[in-house]
Amino acid sequence: MPEAVSDIEEPAVALLDGGGGRPPDPGFGDDGGAGSWRPAGTPQSTYTTGMLVALGGISMFFMALVSASVVHRGMPGSDWVPLHPPSILWVTSALAVASSLTLVRARRMFKAGAESGFSRWWMATAVLGVCFLSGQLLAWRQLVSAGVYLASNPSVGFFYVFTAAHGLHLLGGVIALLWIGWRQSHGWRKSPGISPGTATAVAALYWHFVTGLWLFLFSFFLIGG
Repeated sequence: MPEAVSDIEEPAVALLDGGGGRPPDPGFGDDGGAGSWRPAGTPQSTYTTGMLVALGGISMFFMALVSASVVHRGMPGSDWVPLHPPSILWVTSALAVASSLTLVRARRMFKAGAESGFSRWWMATAVLGVCFLSGQLLAWRQLVSAGVYLASNPSVGFFYVFTAAHGLHLLGGVIALLWIGWRQSHGWRKSPGISPGTATAVAALYWHFVTGLWLFLFSFFLIGG
């Protein structure tokens, strides 16, 4: 009887691992959906939930800064002087929107299994992110050239804090995009762990959030100074 059981199990294992002794690694286009093999471990929903919790914390941080800004502006005898945002911020805002659009395109390429198209659009998003950061630095340079420094006025101080905090969060997103791009070019099978579908989905969620956050902050700058 043990021999009979062994004869049954061996073909089953062979079907799973293609004869190689272990299940196949997740490949390009594997988004963890129905019918796709994924290694036993943390499901995508766990990563997504963790990211949503992190985004909630980030939102609370920026809302606290917004509240502090509004309160300071409305205090009796406040020395608040409205700041006119540098014109370069219109360009960076356009870059932020464009980066989200290229990321949507990259995700579509991923789901379609078009590896070269995915890599092209994914890296285009990272490049736009770097251009956004460069634009933010240029905005600071314009303010400094005009003699507007961190301690010049409370509105200027809050502007520097807002843009610096957002820039750091966006930098983290750029690093994540580059990391995923690097893993894709070197093969996910060589770096077992999170599946490509989960990585791209969670990174996209974070990136779209950071883009939306910037549009909110820019609108706040325009309305409140």
